[in-house]
Amino acid sequence: MGRYDRYILSQLLVLFSFFSIVLVSVYWVNRAVGLFDRLIADGQNLRVFLEFSALSLPQTILLVLPVSAFVAAIYVTNRMISESELVVMQTAGCSAKRLLRPVWVFGLIAALLIAILAHFLVPAARGQFMERSREVAEDLTGRFLREGEFIHPTDGVTVYIREISELGEFRDIFLQDRSQPDSETTYTAQRALLISSEVGPRLVMFEGVAQTVQLTSGRLSIVEFDDFTYDIGGLISDTGARIMDMREMSTLLLLTAPPAIIEAHGSTVAEFRFEGHDRIARALFVLFVPVIASATLMLGAFSRFGIWPQIILAIFLIVPLQMTWNAAEAIGSRQDGMAFLAYLQPVLAACTAFFMTFMAMRGYRPRRRQAAA
Repeated sequence: MGRYDRYILSQLLVLFSFFSIVLVSVYWVNRAVGLFDRLIADGQNLRVFLEFSALSLPQTILLVLPVSAFVAAIYVTNRMISESELVVMQTAGCSAKRLLRPVWVFGLIAALLIAILAHFLVPAARGQFMERSREVAEDLTGRFLREGEFIHPTDGVTVYIREISELGEFRDIFLQDRSQPDSETTYTAQRALLISSEVGPRLVMFEGVAQTVQLTSGRLSIVEFDDFTYDIGGLISDTGARIMDMREMSTLLLLTAPPAIIEAHGSTVAEFRFEGHDRIARALFVLFVPVIASATLMLGAFSRFGIWPQIILAIFLIVPLQMTWNAAEAIGSRQDGMAFLAYLQPVLAACTAFFMTFMAMRGYRPRRRQAAA
């Protein structure tokens, strides 16, 4: 690569990194608010929230990188035009094809990053995210660790803890169990401890009373106890083996899985095949995104008022491509044998990129001929 190529490529990569960080931060904050409320409502701590946030980052980055590549190409090309750098290069005899060479390299780097994310990082993070989500959903321990409010850790169970000491001791606890259809039991105790055992968590209550009402006969029985162990682990229903989500499977499995395995996962062959081909198509699409942006801006000459018409045109060229993907997904993921529609977006992007490059090359020929005359 020449000095010009290295200079433009370095500018593109720096701004690409900057815009990616900004967009990922904005998108992450937007999603983190809902995630934070859900996890804290379940009694989870900050460490669990940070872990879930980190596991959701690869998917966020995958969505943001094409936008960052497009914006970086727009910004760099616009700056080169406004500072007359592009005019100098054109005057020196460089064609639009030559000027776009570092942009093609930049698109290739972005495509490589998208491929790594789509084929490896996102499925791995998604699998870990789903596994941890299941563990958190089945973890009733954290849901008990809230004081001063009535909570419902599971259906039919209500718990109130007046105070939790620094040592983790519950003081003045109220627990009502309505999980049995024919009876209702209310436990009150002065102290309680939440302990772990091999068969699950146990709530040990001290100096309390258990009141059981038989709903059919209305009979009330009261039992005082010095200590009583309540099986919290028994409230957790065994959901069996977790079924893998399609988004956490490898691309090879999505493309080659037999129908029997696909049906076992509760999905369809069309969904599997489209998801696998879509991962490949994502990387191909982002290869042409910065080229479309830069080539479109090269259609205009230097102007003190800027090149906003070319910028708006570049945006309008990208929007139909996204709409094409939406339509392709709606058809390709529902009908067998239509997975090839995943490549419709990158094919149209390639045609657009080459057409805009061709138009940019034609745009400067008349001026050079007029100058020579």
